Amino acid sequence: MQTLSSILQGVSTLWSRQTPALRGIVLMCVSTVAFSIMHGLVRFVSDVLPPFQIAFFRNIFGLAFLLPLLLRSRFAMLRTKRIGLHALRGVINIVAMLMFFTALSISPIAKVTALSFTAPIFMAILAVLLLGERFRIYRWLAILFGFLGMLIILRPGFVAIDTGALLVTGSAALWAVAMVLIKILSRTESSLTIVAYMGIFLGVFSIFPALWVWQPFGLQTLGWMVFIGFFGSIAQLSLSQALKETDPTALMPFDFLKLIWAAVIGAWFFAEVPDLYTWSGAAVIFLSGLFIAFRERQIKNRSPSATWPIA
Repeated sequence: MQTLSSILQGVSTLWSRQTPALRGIVLMCVSTVAFSIMHGLVRFVSDVLPPFQIAFFRNIFGLAFLLPLLLRSRFAMLRTKRIGLHALRGVINIVAMLMFFTALSISPIAKVTALSFTAPIFMAILAVLLLGERFRIYRWLAILFGFLGMLIILRPGFVAIDTGALLVTGSAALWAVAMVLIKILSRTESSLTIVAYMGIFLGVFSIFPALWVWQPFGLQTLGWMVFIGFFGSIAQLSLSQALKETDPTALMPFDFLKLIWAAVIGAWFFAEVPDLYTWSGAAVIFLSGLFIAFRERQIKNRSPSATWPIA
């Protein structure tokens, strides 16, 4: 036991000696792996259970893994004066999650992952409309470039646009709304408070959709859903901590790893090989989002006192 304690102490010391940028990059890579494994498990379990029921257990078990943090803080992280905004974020998040899980159950994992990269593009539009950011020609060119990438993947007029593609695109748009709300909440709330309320409201709001489609299942399926909740929590916490460690623009290039892991999981377990259109479109979407992030960082550095007024 003492040896294990010494090893953990040594790992903790080594971790603390690393630069914040390196810690952020490592945590970002961990989150991409955890998200991809969770998505693969959702796809696997969707063969026996409806996506709405899977979403419910993902949220319940995800909240269970957050419970030790709540207990350690004696529920201090739940103190807030913006409960209504947390609830609104929860409503938007659960709809986005249900759409995304349904898309995973009927579409190739790599394609779903590629289209999910449109979320920052939608967020850039909402930042102008809702947060009062200035109209900048470079941003709009990047947005148009991003939507061009989406068209490369979907190829409307050449192939039929499947339901899964529409669902994941709608999910990305709703997730962008949720990210704007997170940005507003982060002015007064800690990241732990935001994550805790997300877990609580997602668990509550997913009960009725799950009951609507409820199917019986065995212990083995329950075990897989525990893993879905576990990897979902690891992904969320790693991502939140990575964003605390360093600037998001330093982390964004590593987000593309999600497509690589998704492609490997899809090919290995589901015999889904992404086509050239998926890779090309994903690269275009991702590069446009990356350009927006770096452009915003440059502007922020020029005017560090700038604020985010609410329109």
